[in-house]
Parts: sequence; C-alpha cells; structure tokens
Amino acid sequence: MPRVADKVAIVTGGARGIGQATCRILAREGAKVAVTDIDEKEGRLVADAIVREGGTTRFWQLNVAEESQVERVFREVREAFGPVTVLVNNAGIAGVDKPTHEIELDEWEQLMAVNLRGVFLCTKHVIPQMKEAGGGSIVNLSSIYGIISDANLPPYHASKGAVRLMAKTDALLYAADGIRVNSVHPAFVWTPLVQQMGQEDPEGPEAYRKRIDALHPIGQMGEPDDIAYGILYLASDEAKFVTGSELVIDGGYTAR
Repeated sequence: MPRVADKVAIVTGGARGIGQATCRILAREGAKVAVTDIDEKEGRLVADAIVREGGTTRFWQLNVAEESQVERVFREVREAFGPVTVLVNNAGIAGVDKPTHEIELDEWEQLMAVNLRGVFLCTKHVIPQMKEAGGGSIVNLSSIYGIISDANLPPYHASKGAVRLMAKTDALLYAADGIRVNSVHPAFVWTPLVQQMGQEDPEGPEAYRKRIDALHPIGQMGEPDDIAYGILYLASDEAKFVTGSELVIDGGYTAR
C-alpha cells in the first residue's frame, strides 16, 4: 500500500529542488498534492509531471509571506481535495551574505518574511483543517545551520534556528490533537539555490562543488530525493510516535 495513501499534502516552495522532489515522492506514494510556489511557470511544470506519472495534484501560486494568499490557497486546497493532513513548510530563501553589522533592515526583514513568517502563516492556517481531520503532520524545513552555525549568512542561520524551535513548540501545543510537528535539517543539497551559489563562486562551479562535497564525511553533498524521502517518512503513519524531533540528513556533516 502507498505510504501516504489518501493524505492531502501542501508543499510550499514546490517548484524546485527539495520541494519539487517532495511533491513528486508524496504523489507517487498516494497523497493528493498541492504544489505551491511563487514561480507559476516552474510550479505548473512540476504539477504536469506528477499528472503524467499518474498522481493527483494541482498547482497554486503562493507567496507564503502574504496571509491573504495563504488563507485563500489553503481554503481552495481543502475545497479541491479535502482537509489538509500534511504540510511541508519548505519555501525559503538564502538572503544576503554579509556580516551582521552590514546588513540593512530591509534585507533582514525580507528573509524573515519568507523563512519565518511563511512558516507561521502556513501553520496557522493548516491547524484548523488538521483538527477537523483528526490529526496531521507538519514538517518544517530547517537546516544543519538551525543546529550549528558558520561565519556567514546571519539572517538565514537565525531563521533556521527559529524554525527548529517553532516545530518543537507546535509539537507540544498540538500533540493532544493528533498533530505531529517535526523539523528536517539538511546539509548542502545540490539544488538550484546551491548551484547558483556555485556559479557565483570566484573559483567557479566545479571548484565550488568539490570544496562543498569535501565538507561531508560521506564524500559528497546530498540530492533532493535524499531529503524528500525523510519528509515522506515524517508525513507517513510510520512516524506516528515522532513529534518535536529533528531529522538530520547531512552526510555526517554535524558528526564531525
């Protein structure tokens, strides 16, 4: 039997990378999947691919930082598929790479609007649906940099640490409602975002990838499916006793 049969899932940031892989794997394993992203063109391509693979899906354009959009999209998903029982808070941006004292307020707030406000708003508007359904699973995409840190990307690291604690708080708040909330902590994953960082590296993309691969004891950075399968586990009933937890998928990065 498919691992998430009959579940209704919303994935934010579903057009690329980890979000895209998660949408396709959840659909393949039986969920009705709402692919959401600010990028309409790429998001529709993901939904079209899922349909070709025999899955049930629709695309909704969504800016997770805008509450009116979140409220409308979540309502429309319920009308299309039924109450949402899986939410994957994946949408996020890397933001500026500057020392803290050089960051402009609007640069800080732009990142927090997506990485933090977006998680809050999507959680806020999915909880009533999950209560109606008798339970559900929320998966917050954090990062290894929500557990440890590095001397770069201060707003990103701060946001991912907050996402980790948001998951634990909500796990405690909603456990009695049968709603599980967990965080996933990837190391570097070869996504379009990381590829872009490689393109911008002074030494070039090949040198960048070789350098980043070497940070992981397993010898290479991850692929989107590596993370998506962890999300699938947390979304499924296999994880019925897992809440408030941190799933680290990092090729040994944080074991050093």
